[in-house]
Amino acid sequence: MKIIIAAGTGFLGKNLEEYFTQKGEQVYILTRNPKRKNEIFWDAKTLGEWKNLLENSDVIINLAGKSVDCRYTDKNKNEIYSSRIESTKVLQQAVDLCTNKPKIWLNASSATIYIHSEKQLNTEQNGIIGDDFSMNICKSWESEFFRFKTQHVRKAALRTSIVLGNNGGAFPKLKMLTKTGLGGKQGRGDQKISWIHIDDFCRAVEFVIENENLTGEINITAPDPVSNNDFMRILRKEMKVPFGLNTAVWQLEIASAVMGTETELLLKSRNVYPEILIKNGFSFNYPDVEKAFKDLIK
Repeated sequence: MKIIIAAGTGFLGKNLEEYFTQKGEQVYILTRNPKRKNEIFWDAKTLGEWKNLLENSDVIINLAGKSVDCRYTDKNKNEIYSSRIESTKVLQQAVDLCTNKPKIWLNASSATIYIHSEKQLNTEQNGIIGDDFSMNICKSWESEFFRFKTQHVRKAALRTSIVLGNNGGAFPKLKMLTKTGLGGKQGRGDQKISWIHIDDFCRAVEFVIENENLTGEINITAPDPVSNNDFMRILRKEMKVPFGLNTAVWQLEIASAVMGTETELLLKSRNVYPEILIKNGFSFNYPDVEKAFKDLIK
């Protein structure tokens, strides 16, 4: 297959590139900073030479968007919004110009689209979508993506939860906190964490590509969301760290301000279930968090 990953130089993009390259697929990366032969320049908002790459391609995976791991200032909010909308818009323009269009377009989205929920398990069908900055970003992003139906191009929005891997994302930071004795619960510890092992993330993306009946919004998350308290307790156990100091909300507020991030990333309860993947026969290699930690920490 000819696979194009837009904004593919980050944690998820690198892992997807390695996963598909090992399977013998041709993978090209659209990036602002091309350094290798398979990397092509794009600015994620205007058409350029990169558009020719989409001709006769099989798959586009769009991962573009400013990281939400920042303070929600007006400037950052605007960039979080515009980076997602503009990249999706310009890819649509490029797809429309193709004579032989890509067969499938996967666009990143987020499990953060669902409300803070400790009891309600959010599936694609019954998940409750709310109204705040993060949820509205996701809604606008998906709305832009699905705005145009393109003949012969299957579209899927990947509502991805926290992806656990050793070479990027949140997990190295969580290990560092735990190692230094700060691996207790955050806030009340009741908030649910929806997560997925990086290997299962790559396999789930491949599964969506291969199953032609899969379209629309798809939760990319393990079937076993756990409370923050249990998540940190199991992490300490697997890292053989005997204790972890709990962090109160007021302490998190101070730490987040110092580190230039938001407490929402730790305190929002993401209680999400991958009903579409499960119903269509996807089998997780790491269905529970203990097994995922054992693999990542060994």
